[in-house]
Amino acid sequence: MRKEKTDVLIIGAGPAGTVAAAYLAQKGIKVSIVEKSEFPRYTIGESLIPHCMENFKEAGLLDTLQEQNYQIKKGAKFIRNNTAGIVDFAEKFGEGWNYTWQVPRDHFDMVLAEACQQKGVKIHYNTRVKNVKFLADANSITEVESENKTKSIEASFVIDASGFGRVLAKQLDLEAPVNLAQHSSIFTQVNDVLRPKGEKGTQITFEILEREVWFWYIPFSNGNTSIGFVGPNKWFSQFSNNLETAFREMLSRSKNFKEQFIEQAFLFTPQKVNNMAKNVSKTYGKGFVITGNSAKFLDPIFSSGVAFATESSLRAAKLILKELQNEKVDWQKDYEDYMDRGTSVFESYVREWYNGNLQKLILHQNPNNQIKQQVCAVLAGYVWDDTNPFVRKHTSIIKNVANLIRLEEN
Repeated sequence: MRKEKTDVLIIGAGPAGTVAAAYLAQKGIKVSIVEKSEFPRYTIGESLIPHCMENFKEAGLLDTLQEQNYQIKKGAKFIRNNTAGIVDFAEKFGEGWNYTWQVPRDHFDMVLAEACQQKGVKIHYNTRVKNVKFLADANSITEVESENKTKSIEASFVIDASGFGRVLAKQLDLEAPVNLAQHSSIFTQVNDVLRPKGEKGTQITFEILEREVWFWYIPFSNGNTSIGFVGPNKWFSQFSNNLETAFREMLSRSKNFKEQFIEQAFLFTPQKVNNMAKNVSKTYGKGFVITGNSAKFLDPIFSSGVAFATESSLRAAKLILKELQNEKVDWQKDYEDYMDRGTSVFESYVREWYNGNLQKLILHQNPNNQIKQQVCAVLAGYVWDDTNPFVRKHTSIIKNVANLIRLEEN
């Protein structure tokens, strides 16, 4: 069997994996990535939030991304029937980025991967992890397979950034129940020849069809648009078993986008993902850490996936660097507890979205500007800022404000 040795082995070449790899490489750490797919490849998670820009910058990847002319995302629009609510990142509470991008992930992830290779990171594409064996000294030997040939990779540390592949969660039996109601999604892309001119055509928009059912519209600068539906698992059972037929049946329910998309050709057969929310019982152990969607995924409604993926992987990379330099690391406090603080805020917001309270705030036509700014900061990803009461009191404040709005309306 062929053998390879590296300091850090990363499973997965998505944003979590490449941010960690780029950061470590620029610190002089030897890094290898194994990626099961051949790049470029399609995946969802095409809408970013501003906080992740800081992670790309710290990993030395931002300049390369800014050269790509991706569609600027300055906020988001939410629609229910004829009522609209706007989130404008420039109006958020506190410091931080006021824009990000809407990105075709096949191109975006490839750009990140190539930037890592330029920093000296070795990437093994079309390579599947068969087994990870952790040794007594915390080193590991990972057996991988590519084109029916196996190889072992010895590493001092393993980062699982495999996304929904969830390699270590499955191998180490770390899958855990989720704290949110399960939802499913169906999605595709079109070459959007009917896209409206101006901001209406380029602004990411979420249309609420029912309280727990919504449609996404994510336009890219290349002329293509990502479209998809999210709802409770049972909602999808009323439509055809043929995914393309089902998607067009769902489009017929849209008051705002039916005419734009009902007749357009899909770039690929719609894909469906069931039970999107994921969780693990532990995110780290001797010689490994689990990051991004490999650890936890909440829901696509606020586009938090890439932000949490890059935040967790960058933080993990910093802690690994300390360990490799023989510094003491408290993984519970500095990694798992830290990430739980952030994800718990968004978890509250997802829950309050689906019970209707957050929809009430966002669609309120006479909002309190301070409240709007503070909510906006959370939706921009600044969920560790305890000076923001909508972070600090996330378990109760949305419900309380929504009830005040209801009293005002009555």
